[in-house]
Amino acid sequence: MMAPLGPILVATDFSGLARHAATRAARLAHDTRSALTLMHVLPAQPVTKVREWLGASSAHEPKMCDQAHRQLRQLASELTGVRRIELDIEAAAGSAPDEIVRTAERVDARLLVVGARGAGFLRRLVLGTTSQRLLRRTDRPLLVVRQMAHRPYRRVLVAVDFSPQSHHALILARHVAPSAKLVILTVFQVPFEGKLRYAGVDDATFEIYRKRARARALRQLHALAHEAGLSPSQWELSVVEGDASRRIVEQELSRNCDLVVLAPHTQSAVADVLLGSVTRHVLAEGKVDVLLSTLRES
Repeated sequence: MMAPLGPILVATDFSGLARHAATRAARLAHDTRSALTLMHVLPAQPVTKVREWLGASSAHEPKMCDQAHRQLRQLASELTGVRRIELDIEAAAGSAPDEIVRTAERVDARLLVVGARGAGFLRRLVLGTTSQRLLRRTDRPLLVVRQMAHRPYRRVLVAVDFSPQSHHALILARHVAPSAKLVILTVFQVPFEGKLRYAGVDDATFEIYRKRARARALRQLHALAHEAGLSPSQWELSVVEGDASRRIVEQELSRNCDLVVLAPHTQSAVADVLLGSVTRHVLAEGKVDVLLSTLRES
């Protein structure tokens, strides 16, 4: 049996999809025997506006904080009423990424969980530049939830490129979804395809290059699965050619997966831009939850 995942931190703005995230986090905490912290950040701008309009002595600011605490306690009660978990609540005011990172450090969270589209800061967190800021400031994995958590994850698509991050993505997937079937996907392209075409390489020769690239990817996939300690019953492979962004979303659907695992942290600035675009595309176009892996050890 694998060790517990470790403390989980879920941020909520009390919107519908944020509630899905809290429910998923509670299920994960229960299934992986992990502690859960439920957090709400009151954005700094509304508090500042209240002070500007009504003065620093206004009673509205404490009322806003009290309401957030009541909503947190109510949600916590609902979550613990369904599952027996160790749960703490945390309320803060200020910059959402700052407060999330600060709390994650304090509780040593091994997983951050947010909804795919929140009513306020969570929407900017996931879909805007704030998500990039958060990922670059913390080495903790981020789970973006867009589905109701009716059941544990059953089929997980893990996109790999055979970098060191790929091995960690597989290990993280096993921790988050210990009973799921892993679909290990790699998307290949023939090296220097454009230059080869421009140089006039004929179709028959190009097909040889394509078969070599595919065979190499297959060997690497089997080696990676072996290195991660996966048994044949725990995984299946998917090797496809083309644009990674599109192929990941296509495979998510055709393979009937309910979670996609990506490793957006990379070794070079150029690769970071490319994988950043893949991450944004999958978050925008995909239909299932997305787990953004990092190199933090479990």
